[in-house]
Amino acid sequence: MKRKNWAAGIATTVLLTSVLSGCGGSNAGGSDKGSGESGGKVTLNVWGMGEEAKSLPKIAEQFEKDNPNIKINVQALPWASAHDKLLTAVASKKGPDVLQMGTTWIPEFAAAGALMDLKPMADKYPEIKEDNFYPGSIQTTKYEDKTVGVPWYIDTRVLYYRTDLLKEAGYNEAPKTWEELQDAAQKLTKRGSGKYGISLDPKEQSLTFMFARQNGSKLLDGKQPLFDQPQFVEAVDYLNSFFKNGSAPKDLGIDAVQGLSGDGIVPMFISGPWMVKLINDKAPDLKGKWATAVLPKKENNISALGGSNLSVFQHTEHKEEAMKFLAYMSKPETQLKWLEMTQSMPAAKKAWEDPVLKEDPNYKVIGEQMKASEPMPMIKPWEEIAQAYLKSFERIYRGQAEVKPELDAFNKQAQQILNK
Repeated sequence: MKRKNWAAGIATTVLLTSVLSGCGGSNAGGSDKGSGESGGKVTLNVWGMGEEAKSLPKIAEQFEKDNPNIKINVQALPWASAHDKLLTAVASKKGPDVLQMGTTWIPEFAAAGALMDLKPMADKYPEIKEDNFYPGSIQTTKYEDKTVGVPWYIDTRVLYYRTDLLKEAGYNEAPKTWEELQDAAQKLTKRGSGKYGISLDPKEQSLTFMFARQNGSKLLDGKQPLFDQPQFVEAVDYLNSFFKNGSAPKDLGIDAVQGLSGDGIVPMFISGPWMVKLINDKAPDLKGKWATAVLPKKENNISALGGSNLSVFQHTEHKEEAMKFLAYMSKPETQLKWLEMTQSMPAAKKAWEDPVLKEDPNYKVIGEQMKASEPMPMIKPWEEIAQAYLKSFERIYRGQAEVKPELDAFNKQAQQILNK
């Protein structure tokens, strides 16, 4: 998910606590009639983020047919400006009825009192019950003892690789362990000058934390960071070794599809489900020469889980109508339609039984990896911690800083962030 001025956002959220306590209630902004008015047509204002939000009016058409007294009004917000717009809505208590929440935004806006607790509504709207979704995606909807969202679409990270080039390197299938991944990357690098084994994006903030979990790190113990502990240090050493031995490029200047194409400058990379369509569309000549696989394992093969949830704005005057819309969007058949329209992976487990996902080998891998996928820690300061880590890791892989002293310093910085 994209972010804009997160540090400012954190500071603004702190201020919101006092703002909220002093604000009077108001409606959710733009609705035609109150829920209790008979004969009136209610307009639900829905805020969606990014390009996919532009498809929301189409997916809402069937809902409007089934609920002729409810009109869905969609506002598509760019990710870059959505965070600030949400902060304004929280402060004024005037905003949408339903809103899309990136999974990492949940703690901040839940702490500000912006999101309705959906737990009491689960019996009335069984489509939102937790058992319908993957456990990892349910984690992203929790804040303290509340459930403030419903999983909408999900993504996780898997391994993409050139099957033909791996076979030439002695691998008839994808690497299954850390040792095999390192070995395969080095063998692929030996193909010649300008060739690499794997692309590891050092600016992808979840990458190291994902590998650290595979090595048994808990990342945090309550409010105590564990980034100076052996499990985390070993994971950073492992990732840095790909840059040190030249099997992963630091600054290649081409995208993943280009690296995979042709003679395969970079024949392995780790990314999300959206890459399946991109490869098929941009590199049709690779058909039959590439595949996906679950991540190689150390103690486990935990991947990072992302995506978006749908939440109800705490100050909406149309809670029942909003819940009807959430229930509709949570149906497996709705999420499969959304997959068809936007290539977004469904959060509902039952949707993965559909032949579209069950029989496609790449989507099947993604569904398998979902069983071992977890979100980043659902705490407000996590984004700030993650951004601080990226600076530390850059000093390691680019500046050759020693791993343990650098992580000792980062751990102290993380502790200060957690203590704020």
